[in-house]
Amino acid sequence: MGAAREALTARLVVGMLSADEDLMDAVTEALGPHLGTPDYVSPLIPFAYTAYYDRELGAGIRRRFISYPDPFPPDRLAETKCLTNTIEQKYAVDGRRRINLDPGYITLGKLVLATTKDQAHRVYLGQGIYAEVTLAYRRGGFEPWPWTYPDYRSPEYLEILNHLRGRLAAARLT
Repeated sequence: MGAAREALTARLVVGMLSADEDLMDAVTEALGPHLGTPDYVSPLIPFAYTAYYDRELGAGIRRRFISYPDPFPPDRLAETKCLTNTIEQKYAVDGRRRINLDPGYITLGKLVLATTKDQAHRVYLGQGIYAEVTLAYRRGGFEPWPWTYPDYRSPEYLEILNHLRGRLAAARLT
């Protein structure tokens, strides 16, 4: 029998989807008291992978990733998703979200995203939140699974997420 031990800390990353760059900035500020100050903010990336969010978020949706330097305990993922859900609702207009927040964490071996939707490949964490291993680190970079969303398969996202994994690896060396 193996001995139970604490998980290594991870790097928190939040993916934002919105058609409003100013709103992304405001939400980054709103997350600050809860998550700290991000040490990485990605460039805006056009989101043209699906029309799923168009009706709710509007035309011209873009993705931005923000990431935080403080070690993130993986067992806080459900709590963090609940926080981001609350913030999404705070900025909603007439019950319609204007921003979608996807928190997750990076370890040296994977990217895990939080979601409220159950599927066969997701594990329930509590509080109505599930975890999905979205990418696996193999052969020198993140690689998708059959269920990985199309945008998370893109070279732009993979470059950013591999960069953030590199920051985590460098921090572990110090």
